[in-house]
Amino acid sequence: MRCKKVLVILLCIVMLCSGCNARNNQNGVTSDNDTYNLQENRDEFNYVHTDTDCNIDEHATNISTDILSDIPSYSGEPYVEINHNIPNFTDGEKESRTAFELYSELDELGRCGEAYANICQELMPTEERGEIGHIKPSGWQLIKYDIVDGNYLYNRCHLIAYQLAGENANEKNLITGTRYFNVTGMLTFENQVAEYVKATGNHVLYRVTPIYNGNDLVAAGVQMEAYSVEDDGSGICFNVFVYNVQPGISIDYATGESRLIAGSDGSDTGNVPNESASDYMTDVNAADTKTEHVSEDNASDMKESYISEDNTLKENAGKNDADKQTYILNKNTKKFHLPTCESVSDIKEENKKEVVGSRKEIMDEGYVPCKRCNP
Repeated sequence: MRCKKVLVILLCIVMLCSGCNARNNQNGVTSDNDTYNLQENRDEFNYVHTDTDCNIDEHATNISTDILSDIPSYSGEPYVEINHNIPNFTDGEKESRTAFELYSELDELGRCGEAYANICQELMPTEERGEIGHIKPSGWQLIKYDIVDGNYLYNRCHLIAYQLAGENANEKNLITGTRYFNVTGMLTFENQVAEYVKATGNHVLYRVTPIYNGNDLVAAGVQMEAYSVEDDGSGICFNVFVYNVQPGISIDYATGESRLIAGSDGSDTGNVPNESASDYMTDVNAADTKTEHVSEDNASDMKESYISEDNTLKENAGKNDADKQTYILNKNTKKFHLPTCESVSDIKEENKKEVVGSRKEIMDEGYVPCKRCNP
C-alpha cells in the first residue's frame, strides 16, 4: 500500500511538471528565463548589428503610449523618473553580453518607433559622423527664435546617439526634437552611458522609445531606459521620460509648427532661408562651445541642411519673383514644386496643396524649393 502511494505521488509530480513546460512553450518562453526569440518578431525591426540572435521582451513590439497619461505636465525640469527610475528590462535581457542594435520600422505616418541596443565599445564609432542633413523626420520644420540656444528650434535627434552606436543617416533613428530636449534633456544621459562604457568596457542595455499623442508627427517626449550588465546596474541604471519642449515656445505637435509665447524674452526671426550661411555657421560654432558632445548630434546636421537649401535659394535668386504661377505645396515637408515635378506623385493627398502665387510669396510662407524641379 505504501509503495502505491509513493508511485501516485511521483506520477502527479511528473504530470505537473509536464503541464508547466507545455504552458511555457505555448507562451513562447523558455523554462530558463522570461524572454522570447527575436526571429519570430523581426519584421517589426531593422536588424542592424549582432553576432547571434538576441532576445527582447514584448515591450519591443507592443509600444504603448499609455505612459503619457501617467506623466505629469512639464513644470520646468527636462525629465521625470518613471517606475522609480527602474528600467523594464527582463532578467533574461540583463544577462546579455552580445552587441546588437534594433530599430523599429517607420509607421504609416513616417514616425520612428523604439530603438534598442546593447551598447559596448564594439558598437561605438571610430570615425567622425557623416552627413544627415537630407533626413527629414516626421514633423520637421526649419525655424529659428532668438530665445533658443543657437537660435534653431529643432534638431535631428538621434534616439540612440551617434557617440553610442555610430549610426549616421538612419531615418529609423532620427526624430524631430527641440534644442532643449536634445541638449538639456537627452544629452546628459547619453554622456553618462558613453563615459561609463569607455571607462569600464562593460555593456549597457539601452532603449529609447518616442512617445506620441495620437497621430501627432512630433513626439511629446521619449522614454529612456538603461542598465549596465556586468555590474547588475550599479554603474548605470535609469528609466526617465524626457520632455520634447522648448521654454518660451508653443509647439503644435500634430504638425511641428510653433510660435513664440507672449511675454517670452525673444522674438521670432523667421525661417532659416532668411539668414546667410556664414551667419548660420557663426551661430553653430558658438553653440558648440557650450557642451562637450553637442557637435556630435546637433550642429553639423543643422548646418548641412541649411547650407544645402541656402545654396538652392542663391541659384534661383535671379528669377523674377513678381511672376505668379501654379505651384504644388507639400505641407508636411514644407517644400514647393512645379506641377510637372516627378516628386508631386509621391506626396500624400492630405499633404498636397495647389496654389497660385509668386515664388517670393511661397517662400515667405516658409516653403523651400524642391531640388529636383528647381521651381
